[in-house]
Amino acid sequence: MNITIYHNPQCGTSRNTLALIRNTGIEPDIIEYLKTPPSKEKLQELITAMAIPVRDLIRQKGTPYLELGLDNDALSDDMLIAAMLAHPILINRPIVATSLGVKLCRPSEVVLDILPLPQLKEFTKEDGEKVIDAEGHRV
Repeated sequence: MNITIYHNPQCGTSRNTLALIRNTGIEPDIIEYLKTPPSKEKLQELITAMAIPVRDLIRQKGTPYLELGLDNDALSDDMLIAAMLAHPILINRPIVATSLGVKLCRPSEVVLDILPLPQLKEFTKEDGEKVIDAEGHRV
């Protein structure tokens, strides 16, 4: 089973998503996108697969979003993608790709919709929220 996560280890949502993937017994391909940003073609492919507007993939919090004027609705998708490629911190995370689809996993439990295997055991997010019960079912 091939699963890829575009991951930021500094992000709690990304860490929780990775842990939910591992809770199926699968070790995913982990791409730390801040160290190894996707190519323009790959980023466009992911956006198309997620079927979301380009603007929905841009992270505002903790990024140069406002400083770069990315709040301007007149900016084209190509301009927004160029900004994300120049400043990978602008790419919202985590993005997970599986055989069942590609999703921006915010909140982290969104990943459950595209995991090909069930959860193996109980899972509680870092903030204490229980997501999976002892039988491996969504709470």
